[in-house]
Amino acid sequence: MTTFRAASDVGGTFTDLVYYSVDEETAACGPVNATKTDTTPPNFERGVINSMRKASLSPADLSFFAHGTTVVINALTEKKGVKTALVTTKGFRDVLEIARGNRPDLFNFNFRKPKPFVERYLRAELDERVGYQGELLRGVDLEPLPKLLDYFRSHQVEAIAVCFLHSYASTENERLVVERIKQLWPEVSVLASHEISREWREYERTNTTVLAAYVHPIANRYIDSLEKQLHASGFRGKAFMMQSNGGIATVQAAKANPIAMVESGPASGIFAAAYLGKVIGEKNLIVLDIGGTTAKCALIEDGEVKVGTDYYIGKTRKNPGYPIQTPVTEIVEIGNGGGSIAWVDKGGKLHVGPQSAGADPGPAAYGKGGEEPTSTDANLALGRIDPNSFVGGEIEPDWGAVDRAFKPLRDRLGIDREALARGVIRIANANMTNALRLVSTNKGYDPRDFALIAFGGGGAMHAVALAEELKVPRVIVPVNSAVFSAWGMLLTDLRRDYLQTRPMPLGPANAPTVTDTFGSMIAQANKDYADEGIAASQITFEYHADMRYQGQEHTVKIALPIRRPEEPFEVDESIARFHDAHEQRYTYRLDTGVQLVNFHLVAVVSVPKPQLLPKPVTGRTLAQTSLPGRKVDFDKHGIHEAAIYDGLALEPGMTFKGPAVVQEPAVTLVVAPKHEVSVDGYGNYHVAISLED
Repeated sequence: MTTFRAASDVGGTFTDLVYYSVDEETAACGPVNATKTDTTPPNFERGVINSMRKASLSPADLSFFAHGTTVVINALTEKKGVKTALVTTKGFRDVLEIARGNRPDLFNFNFRKPKPFVERYLRAELDERVGYQGELLRGVDLEPLPKLLDYFRSHQVEAIAVCFLHSYASTENERLVVERIKQLWPEVSVLASHEISREWREYERTNTTVLAAYVHPIANRYIDSLEKQLHASGFRGKAFMMQSNGGIATVQAAKANPIAMVESGPASGIFAAAYLGKVIGEKNLIVLDIGGTTAKCALIEDGEVKVGTDYYIGKTRKNPGYPIQTPVTEIVEIGNGGGSIAWVDKGGKLHVGPQSAGADPGPAAYGKGGEEPTSTDANLALGRIDPNSFVGGEIEPDWGAVDRAFKPLRDRLGIDREALARGVIRIANANMTNALRLVSTNKGYDPRDFALIAFGGGGAMHAVALAEELKVPRVIVPVNSAVFSAWGMLLTDLRRDYLQTRPMPLGPANAPTVTDTFGSMIAQANKDYADEGIAASQITFEYHADMRYQGQEHTVKIALPIRRPEEPFEVDESIARFHDAHEQRYTYRLDTGVQLVNFHLVAVVSVPKPQLLPKPVTGRTLAQTSLPGRKVDFDKHGIHEAAIYDGLALEPGMTFKGPAVVQEPAVTLVVAPKHEVSVDGYGNYHVAISLED
């Protein structure tokens, strides 16, 4: 019997679908196929179903389905969640208002902190107290709760966040309140902080709980609607949701903690890059994912993806943003994608993004009513995108709309269309270069020691120019790069992260405590997976810790040398790893005591993955893959008559030099003069960057 495994990634502009067949008797996998359709806000699930129809794939044929969605991040950034209330410890009603004292816009005397997601009149207090070591000092007084809930009802509250002081160390008071709220008001959505985060830092944990509650009903409705549509079409397999930590989770787990999906799509692409890097022998990678709306950057060192809880939404040079204390792949995301809009400020300075044309109306060239110039329009005007195969040949460029979109900026700046288009691309590249530096040089890494792997619809378009700027020696454009993040969802395992704050000096005397703490976390992981029908024998564990020097405020995460939990904990090696990691990050080490702050257990359940199949070799020549040449503007390298190649026809072992353009239905690789392209055995493009001036 043959079934299919599929994954869908909803982006700001396109919804990607990747799928492959599996022989259930032999476990043999067929080739990976992919398709793209327009994203359909606000009913994103409609785009998912549309992508399956376009692929002639019936949900009834699926045995596995993984899904990444922007519904959580969109609800947060657009402030379109539900009316939310907060119940907290007496005396701590204003934690959200106080926030942190950091002022990124230091000399702006009109600076105001970001407005909390819960207004003060919906922030309530209950009398209770837990000590910082988890000791119960005062049980929670539940008597005021019925009247308090009546008050929330009168203000049309739909979700309640419960966050008590030090509840990361003891959960008893929060549990009692949540149980009572569910008895008195079963219809309301209620989340407690210990269900979301077991880390300290009161403001960050409170804000995270509030944001989780804020999107909880929306995420649940979306997942329920998606499940309903899938099942109505005959789906009887297992559905999973992509998490920000780079793993997938069951729909039940995703609905219980929706904030864990805040960066679900980008995370899968980064883990796919790590997987591919191990296969082709490239374990040190700078990752670039350019979609229609944003560009995402990350760094992979020795094949390992970095995951942390220091994540913010809305953070800019002038805005501290909102912290979210949930495991997220360490990424930098900026508003620069194919649909990013070019505009001129009052001082006559040209900008690109963060505003985007999105899927509707899209870039002006789409002919759907877009009236402002975008990065895609600029690349088209410079000859980098083939007008004869625009959007896979599905759309004929609307050149009149492109000219109308560019005209106001041309008149304002006094330049022609090509000069303006060149400026748009330069600024977009500068924005992305800065983002790439944030994950590399700003953290102590030399880009010359890495390869740049680029994917997403626009990754290959800009990658070579960015590599030139950063002095990166190699660019890799993976096969199926336009749908790489969706492909990554088929490569990820079930993953749960357990974090527990328990500060202690790291020394031989505390080694048994480290072992016992991880032991209790393992027991919790086994229980959680058992509730989903997964046996403990299927689970593997990774052990990490956030550590710091005594007297420091912030931490560095390291992988602990634990192979089996029952073995003695190796204190000296753990401390040595911390010294090395601290010096890598901050350029120095100290001869002082080391403190372990947060325990971090990763519980992974492996799932079947598609085989990475070699690309067939038919013996065709490079000349047989050539398409009619055209003039292409390579910016600082000048305008050249470029060789054009059909990417789908290129075969392993083929090599050629720029100036050239490689075209696939949804990907365009632009190769400036002097750089050499080769095709590996799987069909990935490798570009050797000539660093000669």
